[in-house]
Amino acid sequence: MKFLKCCVLFLFLFPIFAQGQVGLYADFSTADLNLPHVDRMYGSTFGAYFDKGHLLFLHTGLDARGAILGSGSSDLDSGLVGPRVWVQLPAIPIKPYVEALIGGGHIEVGEGSSQTSATKFEYQFLGGLDMTILPRIDWRVIEFSYGQLSGLNSGFNPKTISTGIVLRLP
Repeated sequence: MKFLKCCVLFLFLFPIFAQGQVGLYADFSTADLNLPHVDRMYGSTFGAYFDKGHLLFLHTGLDARGAILGSGSSDLDSGLVGPRVWVQLPAIPIKPYVEALIGGGHIEVGEGSSQTSATKFEYQFLGGLDMTILPRIDWRVIEFSYGQLSGLNSGFNPKTISTGIVLRLP
């Protein structure tokens, strides 16, 4: 829990020190752990990205995010950071992007003697599509991520789908 508090603090301070395009986002997310007797999890993903470099239509930056997902007796919380690459298509208001993130995740699944509760290293690979709907507001049409919490015998591999809103700051 202390780790998540630090991640939230970082996400709020991140835009203050950034020089470049900053985006703040909040998404509705659903994750499938692909484990028996574990329901699909629902919750939110929130974060900030900072885009600094660009070469023609290709832009690079950094993303920092947190996720809080749960379903009854199962929870998955994570804090991740990593590089972001996106493409600005000419005359089309869509921006496809890919990211590779690392950080930490806390998972609680199962009940009784089969309960697993652990905080482990986590990584995610994700891709998505943002579409500009107003001058400083994008709709995150879809985002798909595949990840893993390392070191757990069952190999937890969350597959997450998200949609949400992005506010781009000047």
